[in-house]
Amino acid sequence: MPRTNEPGRSVSSRLLQVLFTFTPEDSTLTLADLTRRTGLPHATVRRLVHELRTAGALDRTPDGRFTVGLRLWELGTLAPLSVPLRAVALPFLEDLHAALHQHVQLAVLEGHEAVVVERFSARDAVDLASHVGGRLPLHSSAVGKVLLAHAGRTLIEAYLAAGPARYTSRTVTDPADLRAELTACRRSGTATVRGEMTEGADSVGARIADGHGRVVAALSVVVRTGSLDLSTAVAPVLASAFSISRRLGWRPGIGVRDADLPVRGSVRSG
Repeated sequence: MPRTNEPGRSVSSRLLQVLFTFTPEDSTLTLADLTRRTGLPHATVRRLVHELRTAGALDRTPDGRFTVGLRLWELGTLAPLSVPLRAVALPFLEDLHAALHQHVQLAVLEGHEAVVVERFSARDAVDLASHVGGRLPLHSSAVGKVLLAHAGRTLIEAYLAAGPARYTSRTVTDPADLRAELTACRRSGTATVRGEMTEGADSVGARIADGHGRVVAALSVVVRTGSLDLSTAVAPVLASAFSISRRLGWRPGIGVRDADLPVRGSVRSG
């Protein structure tokens, strides 16, 4: 691979740096934006953007800005976890949304965050800070707590040591309190959050396991505080999560294991 004039940096690493500058919050950027955010020379960014456009990884809007291209989106749909998971979960998300008329979302663990891979939203439901493709903290969202609880001791301790941020007056940040919540979540398979991420928004989440018992995702319902008794939402959320898990190969009697634990044989779900 040809090298750039910066030691240790390849052309491919710079191409990826340009692509990773796009986020759900900043999905349309100018050439100046890309230059400023990557810290690369303007001429270099212009050349890399041209190569990415030629490959279909970036598109240009009529006003001269750049967006992620269709070819890159098509490639992203081949991700082995999110696509089969979304396809399996979709009917159950739709049913849960139709029954409760609230936000319903599906999330997976990536690094130290939860990534929302699907959502159904009610028109008059509470406003949320995240969206499909967006990220949520693990300690202050229901899906996040479920994923963190089953992520394994190493990740849990690293996350707590980093000092969880406080988003509202109700955000639980004390490591001892969080450990107690995570322990309870591992026992029940569910987590309840009341105004910890967004004032006026409560949520109930449940784990989704694959055929090896590994927790691969979390499902949640998010409601406006006071609009619904959260205890009534636990059963339908848990039932939907169980149904998705069964479609992924999980069966009663298969022990639930942390996501980072190895399994014997194939690692495919379902």
